[in-house]
Amino acid sequence: MQEPGECQNPDETPAQYPGATPTSLAPVIEALLFVADEPTSLERLAQTLMVDETLVDQAVELLRGLYAGRGMRVQRKGRRVQLVTAPEAAAVIERFMGLDLSSRLSPAALETLAIVAYKQPITRSDIDGVRGVNSDSVLRSLMTKGLIEEIGRLDQAGRPILYGTTFEFLQHFGLSDLSELPPLEPAEPAAAAS
Repeated sequence: MQEPGECQNPDETPAQYPGATPTSLAPVIEALLFVADEPTSLERLAQTLMVDETLVDQAVELLRGLYAGRGMRVQRKGRRVQLVTAPEAAAVIERFMGLDLSSRLSPAALETLAIVAYKQPITRSDIDGVRGVNSDSVLRSLMTKGLIEEIGRLDQAGRPILYGTTFEFLQHFGLSDLSELPPLEPAEPAAAAS
């Protein structure tokens, strides 16, 4: 016997929203993001709504535009999205909730975090190579703060851990997605020999 909502043909996804458009899906996706307690993949949203992932992607981008300049934002990292409060409201929210989230990062932590943000996925040895010092304790601290995470392992001897930034990183720095990182300044060319 077929379960409700189950496809008769597993290769076929039924359309729960026949004739769905990004505009018609946006309010439903907004509601799903509101109740989600963690970042949600576009794939999971598409499966839940039983629509094509491309429609979900377009609806998410529509929501991102609608939330621009408001008290909430749709934050995106790759194929995952989350509804979050606007970064400029952080101080008021902290005061309202009685929180002290203003812990500062050390220069070493900021340096390491910048390396991970711009070069992710990256291994500890690559980070050490850029910094010129051992980064073990700084990486542990950033992981404890939830700003970086293990995102996989490199397929080579020893299978070193690959690090990347988290949604908390985006929230901490008030970014909707990684494309909002400021561009890196190109290294100045060495002075030409006279």
